[in-house]
Amino acid sequence: MTTIKFTDALIHDGTLRKTDDGYVAQARVARGGNVQDYLGSEMGVMDQQVVRVYRPSDAVFAPDAINTYARKPITIGHPAGGVSDATWKDLAVGEIDRDVLRDGEFVSVPLLFRDATAIALMQSTSGPRELSMGYEANVDFTDGVTPDGEEYDAIMTDFRMNHVAVVSAARGGKELRIGDGADATWGATPYQDRKDAIMANDANTRTVIIDGLSVITTDAGAQALEKLQGQIKDGAKALTDAETAHTTALTAKDEEIGTLKADNKALKDAAITPAKMTSLIADRVALETVVKAIDAKIEVADVSDADLRKAAVASKLGDEMVADASEAEIVGMFKAIAKDAAKADPFADAMKGGVKTTLHAADAEAKAHAAYIDGLNPEKKDAA
Repeated sequence: MTTIKFTDALIHDGTLRKTDDGYVAQARVARGGNVQDYLGSEMGVMDQQVVRVYRPSDAVFAPDAINTYARKPITIGHPAGGVSDATWKDLAVGEIDRDVLRDGEFVSVPLLFRDATAIALMQSTSGPRELSMGYEANVDFTDGVTPDGEEYDAIMTDFRMNHVAVVSAARGGKELRIGDGADATWGATPYQDRKDAIMANDANTRTVIIDGLSVITTDAGAQALEKLQGQIKDGAKALTDAETAHTTALTAKDEEIGTLKADNKALKDAAITPAKMTSLIADRVALETVVKAIDAKIEVADVSDADLRKAAVASKLGDEMVADASEAEIVGMFKAIAKDAAKADPFADAMKGGVKTTLHAADAEAKAHAAYIDGLNPEKKDAA
């Protein structure tokens, strides 16, 4: 954390209102929630050309900060050492009145000019039109991003006002830093406000910074430009959101298509083709034949292959062999006993009891019909 002396500049429109105490001008002297560019050399950062400093709104408008504006002196130019109780009498030409208030994103203060020379200077058409706030603030060189998406290199907090100076033309040209026109300087000054800067000038117009360019327009024009810039920003965000949503939807659709392709492939691989069906039937018939060869009493209808093998092994080797055996062990035991069953000839076993002929009803009917025909044929009778 570093404490640095700063100056912020604004343009005064030359309007002074006469009061019993002197001449009063209302002016915006600070803004909150913006990022300002400072020269690295003035911020003590020698290896960085530009330092982007964020001024959080809650720090700019903090009560402790707002309270430091009231009764601070107005000076002609920035005093080298600021204003103290020892120098106030010699330097002050007026003061900031007590009615310090927040005006949107700005701090607005009434400037009360009491010195006749200073009043004449401000009212002169050729006199200075710029005011510059001199203050101290703490700077924490921590980078980050503001809620509006602006990147910064440091954060400014703990604002303590010292004075407000009437200054001459910008030092180094209007596009550069605001200076005080004197040899004495008062700390670091921003050379470009990164946010759209809006200040009143002597023609009652406003200057709006658009894409780094200063545009002078009327108050209504500035409001229209602000609205347009907001719409552009909102439109860009909506476009980005739509593109993101579209990309997300496409990714989800691609994933769904991939899943469907994989599921379809799995279904095709698992489908029962005629060739597979023939093979399955042949395997089942062979299994049932071997099981029946091992034990003809084993029921094979509606029994799974595994249970058939288990029943055959239990019948041949005993129930204790299959009690705790895994399916793989049962397959192994079944293969062993199936070898012995394969040596047997079921046809020969069936023929051991001899051939038994059974006369079916259809055969008996055919025989009776033939006899009846023979009875009607006399030649066959004589021959008989």
